[in-house]
Amino acid sequence: MPWGSGAKGTVAVTAAVIGASGYAGAELVRLLARHPHVELRAVAGSSRAGEPLAGVFPHLRGVVGLTLEEALSPAVWEGVDFVFLALPSGASAELLPRVLSRALERGTRIIDLSGDLRLPAELYEAWYGRPAVDPAIRREAVYGLAELFPDRIRSARLVSNPGCYPTAILLGLAPLARAGLLASGAVVIDAKSGVSGAGRGVTLSTHFGEVNENFLPYKVGRHQHTPEVEHVLEQLAGRRVTVALTTHLLPVSRGILATLYVRPASGDGAPGGPGGVPEPEDLHRLYREFYAGRPFVRVLDPGVFPAIKQVQGSNYCDIGLHVDGRSGWITVFAAIDNLVKGAAGQAVQNMNLMAGFDETAGLDLVPLYP
Repeated sequence: MPWGSGAKGTVAVTAAVIGASGYAGAELVRLLARHPHVELRAVAGSSRAGEPLAGVFPHLRGVVGLTLEEALSPAVWEGVDFVFLALPSGASAELLPRVLSRALERGTRIIDLSGDLRLPAELYEAWYGRPAVDPAIRREAVYGLAELFPDRIRSARLVSNPGCYPTAILLGLAPLARAGLLASGAVVIDAKSGVSGAGRGVTLSTHFGEVNENFLPYKVGRHQHTPEVEHVLEQLAGRRVTVALTTHLLPVSRGILATLYVRPASGDGAPGGPGGVPEPEDLHRLYREFYAGRPFVRVLDPGVFPAIKQVQGSNYCDIGLHVDGRSGWITVFAAIDNLVKGAAGQAVQNMNLMAGFDETAGLDLVPLYP
């Protein structure tokens, strides 16, 4: 299907966002509304269908004049090049069997932000506690972490956007995995997220009185992003990788900081000792070479470490590195905005690859400060 024409660029695609009444969906709308090659045709949010989007999100007044449709409305699916599904896990799994076949026949490409397509069926059912999607749909999906799998994404018709935690964690660990330095059972992940990562729904755990001036772990030993991290790391490393992941809730709106502790592997894949730890300059060189030409990963200078404030509102992932020769551990720090690089920005980056645009189109976002 040829790309549509839009008013903002000489070449454009048309797009629709389903789930636009949630945080990630609203962030997609914000990014697509200013994208030089995108005409945003429709937005859907079944719980608020019939309402102007700017009434649900007043910050979009004067930016987007669309009214929320039902998810299956013809206005959402007909004559659209890209459909973004910003739905909770489980909701995409229910919708995709009803729309995917006809959408692909029309040439519409789909980018799904839920967790429904990221895992093999047995892992999904074990960690998400619900039936997996049809195997044919799962086989069609390509995992959409642009820095690691750009060629697969370019030719994909259905992309599964990574989770927010896995985005930060995998970008932080991928160079070590590819270099054969990850040992199973020797990766400890301490990850912290702002409250928007829990979505817009009202719950006791995200109530202001519970979160303000507080800091706590959650889903200890059972976070659904654990198998996603392990599954991708195993693809990169070529062997089994087991991680210990603990997630925490920060009393902030946006941002993820992942602190990753790695005891490097010896030649046989087992944890090594202090003698096997790379020199700091070699580790920084490894990361800089791995991410050379990747515009959204900033490998910081030795002795400089990331902060969520320095990536807020942007599609950047900032990475800091520390080598402890005494203990034999490497510490990697990765910071992202969970709603941009961890969700909507990554989805737009994937669309850019799929459409043949410059990867940075519509994502030239300077972090907000202070």
